[in-house]
Amino acid sequence: MGKGFKIEHMALNVADPVAMAAWYEEHLGFSVVRHIEGPAQTHFLADNSGSMLIEIYNNPPEQVPNYDRMDPLQLHLAVVSNDPAGDAERLVAAGATRVDELRMEDGSHLVMLRDPWGLALQLCKRARPMLRPA
Repeated sequence: MGKGFKIEHMALNVADPVAMAAWYEEHLGFSVVRHIEGPAQTHFLADNSGSMLIEIYNNPPEQVPNYDRMDPLQLHLAVVSNDPAGDAERLVAAGATRVDELRMEDGSHLVMLRDPWGLALQLCKRARPMLRPA
């Protein structure tokens, strides 16, 4: 097995990939780098660094997980935020719901939300960033 693999994407089966992609573009600044027409409406979305993708699609429709019933610690999409409280307020106004907020002893600030489709979305401001700068 090779060493040094890089994550390309993580895929999620969702109820409405078209609306979800548009929401993530408008409110999180993601960009659609590939859209595959057809019943699944597959969208590959890049973060602002362009170094990580999420793939969202609807295939098969009857097997979309009940994200809103999953504990956020089972599955969540975590994004870097310089202002978790302010970003959470803006995203809630855009249809997200607030779940939890945590201020850690090291100064990190985490806010857990659910997007309008129930997927847990965590806003992270780390005292010591874990990602290398883009």
